[in-house]
Amino acid sequence: MITIELSRISMNMVEATVVSWNVSVGEHFKTGDVLCEIETEKVTSGITAEVDGELIEILAPAGAEIEVGEPLCRIRPF
Repeated sequence: MITIELSRISMNMVEATVVSWNVSVGEHFKTGDVLCEIETEKVTSGITAEVDGELIEILAPAGAEIEVGEPLCRIRPF
């Protein structure tokens, strides 16, 4: 199991809001699929999967404000 954390997408980024999840718990996804959408004060961006896998747990639901480095979700890679 791997925990996906919010990574910095700009130099000044400190936090972001999870706008929506495109994958549901238990759903499989492919490398490059957008798992969720996040919004910073400057941009809305997608968090893409770096491996094929299954979404095991959402740790930051839609509407949650989280800081860089905090966990978004847990996945099981294939």
